[in-house]
Amino acid sequence: MKVALIAKPMRGKNVESPIDQAVRQLKAHNIHCDLFVTEYHGHALKIVQELSIQEYDALISMGGDGTNYYVLNGILKFHGNRPIPPLGLIPVGRGNSFAKDLEIYSIEDGIAAITRQRTVPVDVCSYTQADDIFYFVNLMGFGFVTDAARTAARFSWSADLSYVIGVLHRTIGLQFHRMELEIDGTVFSGRNCFVEFCNSRYTGGDMLMAPEAQINDGYFDAVILSPLSRLSLLATFPKIFKGTHVDHPAIRVVRGKCAVVRTAPPKVLLPDGEIHGTTPTTINVLPRLVRYFA
Repeated sequence: MKVALIAKPMRGKNVESPIDQAVRQLKAHNIHCDLFVTEYHGHALKIVQELSIQEYDALISMGGDGTNYYVLNGILKFHGNRPIPPLGLIPVGRGNSFAKDLEIYSIEDGIAAITRQRTVPVDVCSYTQADDIFYFVNLMGFGFVTDAARTAARFSWSADLSYVIGVLHRTIGLQFHRMELEIDGTVFSGRNCFVEFCNSRYTGGDMLMAPEAQINDGYFDAVILSPLSRLSLLATFPKIFKGTHVDHPAIRVVRGKCAVVRTAPPKVLLPDGEIHGTTPTTINVLPRLVRYFA
């Protein structure tokens, strides 16, 4: 078995770096590994664009949700007209939300999934930006969730607490926007706090944003939060770790295959934890387009 390992550089607590650890373990299972280490943010996209993917039995992303996002977009934007090899995840990022739906929680889990060579089909969601198309597999949101994530990025040193800090900070200056959202022909309009289009269940690491979402059912779960008070938002926020926040009367979960989004003012998008694009956008589910080791 021959794989391409696209890895975000990182330092380990021990002499052996996480990348060296992964390469060693893959070789121990007779898996030949071509290593490509990213040199800047988003570099994984260009690395995959220039790969001869037909030479590999699998493409492995080693990093967080963002690294996987760029690997996925590199494949579908530049190699989507040919057979797509299985994809793998070795989670070492800050959130690793999507990996949880594959029951991958550590480097060892990621390696084990690859060596077993058992894959599951996974839906991909596309979203438009003018005349261009991009892709995500975890979730994409706008509004309060994006604002909180942008703040959290400034506190990345606090690891899993960074998003909690972002939520608290943005709650102080809580703002709403006008939205027109059409999901499979049904229109939802009015003032809005945030929307998350969830292909998988988790966000921000352990936050169970869409507890009923499934990665290969052919649908996204849109979590829509209407305006609410700061006190109500703070009281509801801890419930997201168990998924019970969806019981709040200001939250609606809508399952769909296609969504058309317009907001005033335009809102920044957050696909798979990456700040990229703005509304308006159109989102479509591409059922079981890729396969991931799980």
